[in-house]
Amino acid sequence: MTGFLGAAYDWMKAAHLIFVIFWMAGLFMLPRYLVYHQEALAAGNAAEAANWVEREGKIRSIILTPAMIVVWVLGIALALNLGIADGAPGLGWLHLKLVLVVILSGYHGWAVGYAKKLARGAPTLTGKQLRMLNEVPALAVTLIVVLVIVKPF
Repeated sequence: MTGFLGAAYDWMKAAHLIFVIFWMAGLFMLPRYLVYHQEALAAGNAAEAANWVEREGKIRSIILTPAMIVVWVLGIALALNLGIADGAPGLGWLHLKLVLVVILSGYHGWAVGYAKKLARGAPTLTGKQLRMLNEVPALAVTLIVVLVIVKPF
């Protein structure tokens, strides 16, 4: 790449991908934690539910949110390097990728918010609904990987 990042482009892309993996790991784990937390609440097991609150807080503060921030910072730098702000041609795939990343970020926010609801003892979804929502990150990352590798438009 010959953008403003110069020779650092590949290193930035590698770091971006590493932190995407961390973020996705958190997005796969937290919803599963929510299912277990909700099941503990339904069973009336306050001690186990309290343990899930602690675990959810750790995954959020140690992995999930820091990784998302780094992904966004590096991703914006990479997109700017490719010329997204300059109207460079052939970046339709990148625009759709960004839309999907915004959706994933919203999902991240929803999961964190639902964890806080569960911490207050106020579940609003069924276990089956939570399990279905667990699939959102897998679908999003599948589409994102195809867009980045194939660049269909």
